[in-house]
Amino acid sequence: MNKEEQLFAQLLYIFHSSGMQGLGKVLNPVTNKIEINLEQAKQSIDMLEMLRDKTKGNISSEMERMLQQFLSDLRLNYVDEVNKTNS
Repeated sequence: MNKEEQLFAQLLYIFHSSGMQGLGKVLNPVTNKIEINLEQAKQSIDMLEMLRDKTKGNISSEMERMLQQFLSDLRLNYVDEVNKTNS
């Protein structure tokens, strides 16, 4: 993995981590508590979708797979959390 791919992977990881934090799946590092913020999670999903659209055809297949996996992970967890709050 070259330097650009490493930086891109780190960017993807930042948005994934932010989304998982918003979904209450990981601790908020500031408050050290589990907190659910669906707006934050949705924004992370939107950012990853935008990156997918803007980089289509310009990133390696490895980066495309990582991006798609992060998106799938966040979307499934988002739907789960939305369903919990609507129950």
